[in-house]
Amino acid sequence: MKYIAAFLFSLVVCSTTYAGVITKTINYQDSGTDLEGYLAYDDSIPGKRPAVIVIHEWKGLDDYAKMRADKLASLGYVAFAADIYGKGVRPKTHQEAGEVSGMYRNNRELMRGRAKAAYGFVKNYELVDPERIAAIGYCFGGAAVLEMARAGLPLKGVATFHGALDTPLPAKKGDIKSKILIFHGAKDPFVTMTDLLNLQHELIEVGADWQVVIFGDAVHRFTVAEAGDDPSKGAAYNKEADERSWEILKQFLNEVFLSEVISH
Repeated sequence: MKYIAAFLFSLVVCSTTYAGVITKTINYQDSGTDLEGYLAYDDSIPGKRPAVIVIHEWKGLDDYAKMRADKLASLGYVAFAADIYGKGVRPKTHQEAGEVSGMYRNNRELMRGRAKAAYGFVKNYELVDPERIAAIGYCFGGAAVLEMARAGLPLKGVATFHGALDTPLPAKKGDIKSKILIFHGAKDPFVTMTDLLNLQHELIEVGADWQVVIFGDAVHRFTVAEAGDDPSKGAAYNKEADERSWEILKQFLNEVFLSEVISH
């Protein structure tokens, strides 16, 4: 089965805070819907290289997802922060974010289609080694990258940070081609340990290569500084969990791509 979605794209050069990193706005499409992603790469590195797709939280593609893409680019990867919602669809409030994200949580085929469009762009981008692509996601994006794996996309690795783990479309044996890394907060009130156990059973049943890292004091959104420092609200930043999970991610990418990152 082919996973290349029909897309069109254009490039607009933007500024960046990471030395040597070039960033571009990417206009592409999924089934006639305009999408606007964010591409980052180090232009001092010659030739093709591995790529990492980054999928945003429930308020859509924002500065946080772009920051993660910039950091990945500074490590030597081509990084693409995808747009699942559509160009200009950027919820401002929790209520709006809940409504928009709910459209995709209740329609996993639509979620998968948008994620596949991002994969299609990345696979065909001139600087990308098409055999070495991974995907990471945060909260809503964590659910999306797991759906990419369940859909059988030939990703080398998938990592989810404090993401939703449930699905109405569980994988079947042989579906999952990618290694899976799950970062979870033990005190997350929104994504429960039961959700985690159910995912583990699913992955065991299909014979996936997976691992879970649980941070004991972490709640939801533990990698996001803007979540604040009050765990009693259910979502809060945890500096140790953020830094440790990022270091583990770097090791994971080294493993799945069978190479060291190009720069540190």
